Amino acid sequence: MTFLMSISGIFPIEKWNFKSQSIMANLPESDLAILLAHQSEQVYHKGEVIFREGGYPSGIFFIRKGKVKKYKLAGDGGQQIIYVANTGELLGYHAVLEGERYPDSAASLEESTIQFIPKEDFLLTLQQSTILSGRLLKALSHEFSVMVNSITSFSQQSVRERLALQLVVLREKYKVDSLPGSIVEINLSREDLANLVGTTRESIVRMLSEFREAGILDTKGRKIVVRDVVALVQIANYK
Repeated sequence: MTFLMSISGIFPIEKWNFKSQSIMANLPESDLAILLAHQSEQVYHKGEVIFREGGYPSGIFFIRKGKVKKYKLAGDGGQQIIYVANTGELLGYHAVLEGERYPDSAASLEESTIQFIPKEDFLLTLQQSTILSGRLLKALSHEFSVMVNSITSFSQQSVRERLALQLVVLREKYKVDSLPGSIVEINLSREDLANLVGTTRESIVRMLSEFREAGILDTKGRKIVVRDVVALVQIANYK
């Protein structure tokens, strides 16, 4: 079984990914000129916070390269990761649109290049561009469906099923930045994976060991290589 096997037809990956990549793609030059008039770019190192829950938004963030976790802080100081954003996705625009504080936090999962766009430029472009406003409406509607799927998974699936499901989703996210013909490596700490699945680090280590012994995946340090994605889809038991 090849490491890069497509999951098309066996798993609805679109139900687990936001579609903010399409928001800024091929916008008219006149819209881009307004949107990017005062943009700036910064490299965030692994674990560096991009914005914090409860903070006031001053703009939106575009991931030019890298991966970012969106998370909520738990009462015990831990994290519940609610989404892993990929290259090409937008962050923080919900809070700007609502004029409210950030409902969650965001931090880089790896060294990431992030473009910052001031909210004044974003809102002005939104007023003048029917293309941008239409795309935002579609993206927001889809994101609602993705979050409903996530909530349903947490309430109805076992930890083992949730881990298998998240490994399938993560494999697709990490495949985006992989070269054709290369092996896809999920590069995520066991702590972050536990926070994404909603369990303890010890449980993640144990279940990954079980999956490895069953020939479903390989591990190299913190990196995970899925060998049998079909088996993971079956374990995830997603309907």
